[in-house]
Amino acid sequence: MRGKDLLSIANLSGKDIGLLISDTADMKASGWLSSLNGKTLALLFEKPSLRTRVSFEVAMRQLGGQVIYLSPAEVGLNKRESVSDVARVLSRYVDAIAARTFSHQTLEVLASCANVPVINALSDLEHPCQALADLFTIYENKGGLKDLTLAFVGDGNNVAHSLLLGASLTGMNLRIACPEGYQVQEQILRLAERYARDSGSEIFCTLEPPLAISGADIVYTDVWTSMGQESEARKRRQIFAGYQINNQLLSLAREDAIFMHPLPAHHGQEVTDDTLDSPASVVFDQAENRLHLTKALLSEILGGLEMPLANYH
Repeated sequence: MRGKDLLSIANLSGKDIGLLISDTADMKASGWLSSLNGKTLALLFEKPSLRTRVSFEVAMRQLGGQVIYLSPAEVGLNKRESVSDVARVLSRYVDAIAARTFSHQTLEVLASCANVPVINALSDLEHPCQALADLFTIYENKGGLKDLTLAFVGDGNNVAHSLLLGASLTGMNLRIACPEGYQVQEQILRLAERYARDSGSEIFCTLEPPLAISGADIVYTDVWTSMGQESEARKRRQIFAGYQINNQLLSLAREDAIFMHPLPAHHGQEVTDDTLDSPASVVFDQAENRLHLTKALLSEILGGLEMPLANYH
């Protein structure tokens, strides 16, 4: 995927994801390299971040490259300067752009106007880097992906979208329980269903968390209120009250099931503390694996590794 954009999991095939997982395992074992010596990455962030910023900065430095961080105040996309102009200017300075934006459309404009690869570091539609690191974490804990069942409970948000596409491409079954009106977007669901027909995975959508979790290998949740939705927080807490993951719900999954959350977690809301800190929880493995996945991804895109990926952007 050298020189290609990664705006969506749909830019990859199931084979691509498998090879990227293999590369991530190699990166986790290798430590520091110099494969991206002389390369520079721009982090263009409209939203604050912990894991995304640190994983990209440390990954680039461990690969021998350089990073320039542009904060929300410095960026001012479509305020101080148009998105298209920012893309054209940064293309003259850096080798790639990782953008964390409120709107997925902003990413699409960046990619269409930039002459360097653009990576989705989070948008309102998808969070592909998180989902790829999650798939690696599942692989690491379960020894594979195909035929496993992942239960996602909560808001049908950007993480849910990327997991849905990633699971359907790799042959994982995905059950998703969301309240009425907060389900995944229809266009994402239809695309995932098309992928599932080819990979053999099964997709099941429900309003009832127990139906999703029963017998699952992985139980996954995320915050009920994402950045930019703060005005809806009280309303969402009421609507999602029955979607909290606790030990009682988790007990419906397989005995060896793992619990996942991309963090940050709102303790006592979408997950109880005893579940978050339980032996089943791999949330901090997920956080660590963001670094190793990012190293593999940057190496692929900037030429540190060779992998014949499909490009659907």
